[in-house]
Amino acid sequence: MKQVSLSGSSRENVGRKGAAELRKSGRIPGVIYGGQTQVPFSVSRNDWDKIIARPDTLQINIDVNGKAYSTIIQEMQLNPVTDLVTHIDLLELIPGKEVRTTLPVRTVGVSEGVRSGGKLMINYRKVRVSGKPEAIPDEIQVDISAMKIGDMIRVRDIKLDGCKVLEAEASAIVSVQVTRAAMADAAAAAAAEKKK
Repeated sequence: MKQVSLSGSSRENVGRKGAAELRKSGRIPGVIYGGQTQVPFSVSRNDWDKIIARPDTLQINIDVNGKAYSTIIQEMQLNPVTDLVTHIDLLELIPGKEVRTTLPVRTVGVSEGVRSGGKLMINYRKVRVSGKPEAIPDEIQVDISAMKIGDMIRVRDIKLDGCKVLEAEASAIVSVQVTRAAMADAAAAAAAEKKK
């Protein structure tokens, strides 16, 4: 996983009132859990917004009062009106202990089927995976160069070392479908062939 660093502050007041005051001052309350103890913290909204603007799945190395924690985002609560993040749950990464997260799907190559008039359908931009932190890759790469019209790459076709994809095995990650234009061309060619 790609890594970023973040600086946080510990929270003394963990109730609603304390959280509301933090939000007013431009900070987001959160908690780190999964380790020996829960760690309430807060981070600058500006710093957090830069992190979540990235499409990657990130290991966030957060420093809270001089102590470093390796974490991943487990959950973010959003304000239903403004869509601003109101609370963050970070899961502490323990070497050797499996975690669940999502990884972005990246296609590699140019499909033969697309070259011949098909349309590439990406059904999953991200997939859920589980694995030990040290085995989780930055992304899932799917090579589409050999795909023809009608082909699909399913979850069961993806092989990851030390990681498991948690989506349904039969689900298509990407497929190449015939377009209406290609169908019309084929129909016109068939009609022309009949007239001969």
